[in-house]
Amino acid sequence: MTTTERASARHAWALLLVLSGNMVLDATEVSLVLVALPVIGNDLGLSLLTVQWLMSGFALGFAALLPTGPRLAARLGRRRVYFGAMLGFALASVAGGLADGPALLIATRVVKGACAALTAPMGLAIIGTAYPEGPERRRAVSVYSAFGAAGFTAGLLVSGALLEAGWRWIFLLPAPVALVLLLWGLRLVPHEATARPPAPAPRLPGRDRVLLRTGLGAATLNGTYHGLLFLLTFQMQGRLGLSPWTGALALLPACVPLAVSVPFAGSLVRRHGTGRLIALGAAAPLLGYLLAVWRPPSDAYLTRTLPVLLLVGAGFVLSFAALNMRAAGSVPPSRRATAIPLYQMAVQLGAVLLLPLTAWLLTAFDDRRPALA
Repeated sequence: MTTTERASARHAWALLLVLSGNMVLDATEVSLVLVALPVIGNDLGLSLLTVQWLMSGFALGFAALLPTGPRLAARLGRRRVYFGAMLGFALASVAGGLADGPALLIATRVVKGACAALTAPMGLAIIGTAYPEGPERRRAVSVYSAFGAAGFTAGLLVSGALLEAGWRWIFLLPAPVALVLLLWGLRLVPHEATARPPAPAPRLPGRDRVLLRTGLGAATLNGTYHGLLFLLTFQMQGRLGLSPWTGALALLPACVPLAVSVPFAGSLVRRHGTGRLIALGAAAPLLGYLLAVWRPPSDAYLTRTLPVLLLVGAGFVLSFAALNMRAAGSVPPSRRATAIPLYQMAVQLGAVLLLPLTAWLLTAFDDRRPALA
């Protein structure tokens, strides 16, 4: 390998590290705040309905910007949009860490969700142009996806540790990380050689019945999964009296199905088909939710909480991968750039709608007192 080739290889890996690092940062946002919700609620005196907006607000911002991302990139360029979103993410993190009330705190979560809606798909698009088609690009996409999958696990561990020093660090820590990645990325992310024509405006998938049904299914799956994690977090830290760190460790098994199945999701779909995996993936969470209702989580973690986490987590991963592939395959290639963001928006709206419903049900039907106590 010549000196030029070695330098090019180092540049390629450095670029991938920056893009993947930002993907991890985006992916940690759900689990970072999830573990901190009971602590923030107690400290600021927030109700369940208010504190849940720290999660659903992020999903709302994510959903709002997803359909417009391709048009912004076409108008301003991927590089500008990517780094602008990273800067916005860092500033919102600082504002969240310094917020003295729920309104500003929730607003920063919405902004961070909007920024993540731009950086996550934009990073994948940058990989598509920076790496030549073939094994090198496939390897880069695999690494990028693996970092994203690891983000939820990293968020749980980091959140449990940071909460020992105070919940504000949950919001402050991502800021310097984002700024370091931004400054490093300015040297690595390639400039676009030519302007691209504006992307067509997103079209609602009213006539695409398969895409519509798939979007509704994925939205329900995502919303109920977020609701379960919300419920278990307050159950363990509230009623069971676990510390945030112990509660974070107790949620780690939710990551096991993701870590195990992500490398094989594509081959599973090719071998068994999307229909079977969606059906199997829907049955497993249903069993998990019925188990949670029949035998509510208690201090018997191994026999009650753990089976629920594993069943729902496994079903979520299997169904979600199959639903994503069915959504992509239901529209012609010429329309995927506008149809898939609408599908992904529907997925996020599932959390926006079902998290408040979960919080309301917990408040309305908990005769012992909401689990914030």
